[in-house]
Amino acid sequence: MSQIETQDNLSATEGVEVEGDNLKFVPVAESIRYRKRAQSAEKKVEALAEELAEAKTQAAKMSEQLKNVQTEQKLMRKLAAAGALDVEAAVLIARDRIEGEPEADLDGILEQLKKEKQYLFAGGAMSAKKTAGAKERVASSQTILDTAARRAATTGNRADLQKYLRLRRNFI
Repeated sequence: MSQIETQDNLSATEGVEVEGDNLKFVPVAESIRYRKRAQSAEKKVEALAEELAEAKTQAAKMSEQLKNVQTEQKLMRKLAAAGALDVEAAVLIARDRIEGEPEADLDGILEQLKKEKQYLFAGGAMSAKKTAGAKERVASSQTILDTAARRAATTGNRADLQKYLRLRRNFI
């Protein structure tokens, strides 16, 4: 019998493994078991590679979110230190400007925001000032009532008396 025929007869009962130049005969069942183990290991490697890729993309997303939160916190601190009256509105406007620039300079954006939107900051040209109609409050309501009573008693004016009576009704 030739070697090929012998090998065909053995292949029905045994698998062939090659180690260097030597042939080593292994039972077919064991060879099949090795092949199945190798295939399952390859499937596990593929599944783990997919999980790793998903974990990397999730880590990248979380890193981007963390960077955005840190930038927003820095911006909020700088705006509060600069005297922003409406910090939330100023943060929204500044964040919109930061998204347009890849390397945003927070101080430059803050200065630009101060120039363009003066109403968002205290001490700006359009900040609220007291008018003649707004009067300073006296520390206690009893003092206001006493002052109005004395004024009504000394002047005898009906308007002063009505003011005293109105205040008395509100405070008592």
